[in-house]
Amino acid sequence: MENIKEILSENTYPGRGIIVGISPDGTKSTVAYFIMGRSVNSRNRIFEKTEDGIRTKAYDESKMVDPSLIIYHPVRKVGDKLIVTNGDQTDTIRDFLLKGGSFEEALRTREFEPDGPNWTPRISAEIEANGEYKLSILKSYDLSGEHCLRQTYEYPKINGAAHFIHTYKCDGNPIPSFAGEPELTATVDSMEEYVNILWESLNEDNKVSLYVRYTDLATGEYEEKIVNKNGN
Repeated sequence: MENIKEILSENTYPGRGIIVGISPDGTKSTVAYFIMGRSVNSRNRIFEKTEDGIRTKAYDESKMVDPSLIIYHPVRKVGDKLIVTNGDQTDTIRDFLLKGGSFEEALRTREFEPDGPNWTPRISAEIEANGEYKLSILKSYDLSGEHCLRQTYEYPKINGAAHFIHTYKCDGNPIPSFAGEPELTATVDSMEEYVNILWESLNEDNKVSLYVRYTDLATGEYEEKIVNKNGN
């Protein structure tokens, strides 16, 4: 397992990232979601709690230019499942689940973001009440953005292990999409320690917001924390 601190510290721009796993003591599921930004519009955001999760919000409404791809609900609780994504596909997945559909069926109706030439991938996670989870990425199969490649990974509970998927391989112009399988990393038992590790490891110039949630697998009770660069 790779050290998440090293992975993040060595990459100035992984973009948006989802990390899902199990605490070393095996009692909690661990979820983290972060956003980064290079433009003024992308950096002008915060995470805000909602009744069923969190949403992104403009920090300064007067500076918001185009909300279409940056304002959404990254985290939503749907029944006994937790959904985490980097876009409005969170709502697509929720709607399918509420109608008896599946995570995979929902994502077959979506594609990568229409922001060529980057064609930002849509990354998504579904976490079960027992701690098992799936990760998905929808990304362009070619530079022209004509075809969508859909990949889904399903994982069992492994104490102390998590998988990390992010939108971009690294910084660039255009920005290269994530490639390969989600990265296997280690977790820690303390949520506060995990928050500190992740936030301190993200590039200082590009990091925007971080959300971390630890859920007790026996009771369903959870603790969560939001860190916003703006307003903190």
